[in-house]
Amino acid sequence: MNSQQVTLLVWVLVTVVDLAIRIAAIIIIPRSRKPSAAMAWLLAVFLIPFVGVFFFLLIGSSKLPKRRRDKQQRISQLISESVAGMDLVNDDDSWPRWFASVVELNTSLGSVPIVGGNTARLIGDYNASIAAMAAEIQTSTRFVHVEFYIVSFDATTRDFFAAMEAAVRRGVTVRVLLDHIASIRTAGHDATFAELDRIGVIWSFMLPVQPLKGKYQRPDLRNHRKLVVVDGRVAFMGSQNLIDRSYNSAKNQKRGLQWQELVTQVTGPVVSGINLIFLSDWYSETDEMLRQENVPADTIPMDVSSRALDCQVVPSGPGFEGENNLRLFLALLYSAQERIIITSPYFVPDEAMLYAITSSCQRGLTVELFVSELGDQGSVYHAQRSYYSALLKAGVRIWLYPAPFILHAKHFSIDDDVAVIGSSNMDIRSFSLNLEVSLMVRGQSFVADMRQVEEGYRRISRELTLTEWQKEPLRSTMLDGVARLTSALQ
Repeated sequence: MNSQQVTLLVWVLVTVVDLAIRIAAIIIIPRSRKPSAAMAWLLAVFLIPFVGVFFFLLIGSSKLPKRRRDKQQRISQLISESVAGMDLVNDDDSWPRWFASVVELNTSLGSVPIVGGNTARLIGDYNASIAAMAAEIQTSTRFVHVEFYIVSFDATTRDFFAAMEAAVRRGVTVRVLLDHIASIRTAGHDATFAELDRIGVIWSFMLPVQPLKGKYQRPDLRNHRKLVVVDGRVAFMGSQNLIDRSYNSAKNQKRGLQWQELVTQVTGPVVSGINLIFLSDWYSETDEMLRQENVPADTIPMDVSSRALDCQVVPSGPGFEGENNLRLFLALLYSAQERIIITSPYFVPDEAMLYAITSSCQRGLTVELFVSELGDQGSVYHAQRSYYSALLKAGVRIWLYPAPFILHAKHFSIDDDVAVIGSSNMDIRSFSLNLEVSLMVRGQSFVADMRQVEEGYRRISRELTLTEWQKEPLRSTMLDGVARLTSALQ
């Protein structure tokens, strides 16, 4: 066989393989995917077949391994059994007519029921929230459960670590969960792990990517939850990680970036539900079921004042069949009657959410969106910007939180008595790829407190207008469009 024949044979083989890849992609990729995600993957495969296939095999599945999904089903079943017949809401007659159906939706998705008799306060000061958590740990007598996407031992978190160390010395069991990939990418992670070992806490990675140890799933499926539970009597959850406000990043420090967060401290029966999230994640990572540290909701004292709140914990993530957080958000958006105020650092809605928000404007509601003027993640920042035109044309008021701050808080409120706070962004990653936890709260006092937080944002932010946005240069909007397309590769 001469060189020309070899060349022809190679060309024929490459052509056949390329055609086979394209045909297989058309058959396989659209299965169980949203049209936008399927189209993005097909475009990648058709434009760059071999590279596209490689990345599809690497990150094409948005589900956790079957073993972990089975664990989640087992956990949901145990939660349902433990709360069967429990009714801790005394005044559901005061609920808006639509609210009961949203509660039922959340219960069917995440298994955790709504409970009444709770208190909650919002903490928007970065260092004050860490200090409040450390102070509660200092008073612990039974157990401390700590779970963060990122954990770092630094000058800002030193007192928190000291509180955990003191608790261990008193004989309190302290457990810590931290996301594997996020934490090892953080500066000084070796010192952090060494300090956790030194102070004697029991700790584990979440979703470790350690194929040599038999622990592997899609690398960008992450546990993004942030929560602390002390003795089953008080809990914290929200957007904040356990790290310095600059994230100890040289790039962030050079730009002077500072993260702005919002955390809620809660007491009452809802602490049981937040604790269940930690217990389920601990079981998923260690195979250890901590039944002795499950604190039933009906054993926790209730607030009986007029300011008592009804609260429901909603877990979400690739271990569940549906996108629990997205379904919750959509249900509330369509239920709103007067106003919707959204705060999200990474706002990349899917088609359903975009329609829900723009339809709310067309229904005559006031809709506001708070986002950062600066972005810390280029691709997400540009994907987010690609939606501004549609939002502004629909009537959404967009507020840009000023530099050098990154508004990392994640919450939204509707009307005057329902709000959500937690770890979930309003983007495709949080809907499909990250394990998240949200807290739905019904109570005018809580929403009034959130309104004060929102007004604080409004006072220092500037409003983006459609006239201003239409002056954006073409090169910027083209980049935004490309980022929007790639955001669907999930």
